[in-house]
Formats: sequence, C-alpha cells, structure tokens
Amino acid sequence: MIEVSKETLRKWRKSKSIERVEKPFNIKRARSLGYKAKQGFVVVRVRVKKGGRRRPKPRAGRKPSKAGLIHFTPKKSLRLIAEEKAARKYPNLEVLNSYLVADDGVYKYFEVIMVDPHHPVILSDKKISWIAKQRGRVFRGLTSAGKKMRSLK
Repeated sequence: MIEVSKETLRKWRKSKSIERVEKPFNIKRARSLGYKAKQGFVVVRVRVKKGGRRRPKPRAGRKPSKAGLIHFTPKKSLRLIAEEKAARKYPNLEVLNSYLVADDGVYKYFEVIMVDPHHPVILSDKKISWIAKQRGRVFRGLTSAGKKMRSLK
C-alpha cells in the first residue's frame, strides 16, 4: 500500500462509495494483477466500512445480552465485499482482480479492475479473451479474493 495524502483521503471520503476512476492509483500494482491501458478495462474505486457487522435489533422482548446484536464478523473479506459491490453496480462488466489502495479510521478503499467481456478489443486479445466465457466470477468465488476465502490459496 502506498502513501496517500490526507487531502486525497478527505476527497475520497466525500465522494460516492463506488466511483469509476480514469486510471489506477497504483499503476504498478494494477499491471501486476492484469490491468492494461486499453479499451475494455475499467478501474473502480470502492469504499468499504471497516470493523464487525451489526444485526438489526429484534422487536420482541428478551434479555439484551441474548439478543445477538454484536460480535458478528462477516465470513468474507472486505476486499471480496468491495469486489461484489462493484460487480453489482456494473452488471455488464466482469471483475478481474482488486487491491487495497488506502485506509483511514472508518473506511478501506479498494481499486477493482473490471473488464468488458463483450468489447471487440478484449475478444481479440488472446491473453484476456478467456473472461468472455465466464459470468459472475466474483459471486462464484473465482477471483483472487474469492479463492482465498475458499481456502484455495
């Protein structure tokens, strides 16, 4: 993770939680994960809240300690949650990979590399055309973060 200035983090905090960016923040890392500066590749910055998860409070009466509200952790990593958020926002694109860009006290920021599987440039590139045959990679645990969650890495 490279250093991010406080001013940049302030700007990211005020922006939308899922935002398309022109080029990757960490180009070296993005290229190592398969990004190319050509048509059909899209980079999305996703903001995910850190920490555990809370359940909604039950309406019926019971002892507060037995209500089961806190100390729940998601089975997925925050990186995988970020990939899924991006995939839901852009249903016509496929998630290739992602990486952590920055974090502050409340949020973690990830950049998700996405590919348009129907773009002619992608279909003609032999190194990345395999992605056209896959649909919903991130929801089936086929990305790097998904494989790690499934203990395949």
